[in-house]
Amino acid sequence: MKTSVSKTALLIAISMLLLALLPGCGVSSAPEQNADGETLTVYFIDVGQADSILVSCGGQNMLIDGGNAEDSDLIYAFLRDHGIERLDYLVATHAHEDHIGGLPGALNYAQAGTAFCPVTEYNSRVFQNFVKYLDDHGVSITVPKPGDTFTLGGAEAAVVGPINPSDDPNATSIVIRLTYGGTSFLFAGDAERAEEQDILDAGYELSADVLKVGHHGSETSTSYAFLREIMPEYGVISCGEDNSYGHPHDEAMSRLRDADVTLYRTDMQGTVICVSDGENITFSTQRNSGALTNPSAEASAPEYYIGNINSHKFHRPDCSGLPAEKNSVVFAERSEAVGAGYTPCGICSP
Repeated sequence: MKTSVSKTALLIAISMLLLALLPGCGVSSAPEQNADGETLTVYFIDVGQADSILVSCGGQNMLIDGGNAEDSDLIYAFLRDHGIERLDYLVATHAHEDHIGGLPGALNYAQAGTAFCPVTEYNSRVFQNFVKYLDDHGVSITVPKPGDTFTLGGAEAAVVGPINPSDDPNATSIVIRLTYGGTSFLFAGDAERAEEQDILDAGYELSADVLKVGHHGSETSTSYAFLREIMPEYGVISCGEDNSYGHPHDEAMSRLRDADVTLYRTDMQGTVICVSDGENITFSTQRNSGALTNPSAEASAPEYYIGNINSHKFHRPDCSGLPAEKNSVVFAERSEAVGAGYTPCGICSP
């Protein structure tokens, strides 16, 4: 018995064969990873009320800060357990102990390549200890300039701050924007509003998928203007459980909520791990993966908000700090108040 194939079916079969043979053509069920399978991994290490971030890409590693002096053993063990024997870049964002105190632990285990810090001298024992360990490695501090760039495996890093000198160590925080394929990260150190504005005025590219929220979520950082330029999808706050500073502050959390940022917090979830394949970003946490990291986001919203036309603050209707009626304006929605340039009241945290 003879079988026959319709002309239409034959044409379809030939077309599919040609498509499969042509370069760049074919059917893919998932985004294509880098040809060498390389990924970028960021570990936001749980060091309590402090900062420490390990970035690994293409066999190269960068450690941004090292927590407090008491975290030295933790940082040593973390690098050992992850097989990190060389830190191509060691970044001390600024001279405060909660950022540089544990770096000797890192230098006790791993060899350092380039060490970045905004200053070469600072009057504290932990800073002098940090310099001593660098000296033992034959490494001196490099003070980066705004606009400096370097590579980490297949990732590209750009220093965007600090712009201006300051007597306040927080205001000298090294701020780095890291790009990997189509994904990007901004590590803000403890930069506060003045440095954020300097960076904005300098005109650097700041857009990022992931923001390491500045200054542990302090009210003095993460301004609306800064957030609008970054437009992050995710944010990570490094802070200690029940810390004496009250970090993260309600005002900063409110601004992050306004920007619709999905938050991760080391005080609630332990070490936070972020992986990028150049197209997609995934997160995992040491514990409490389903924790509500911005509880105020679930607070019941009032039916309306009241703005003060003089202070340009907006309030819940039951706030003790409401303006006089002649100085009031009513907003039907929170987004309406924010869009009109009003900022949340610090008393009622609307």
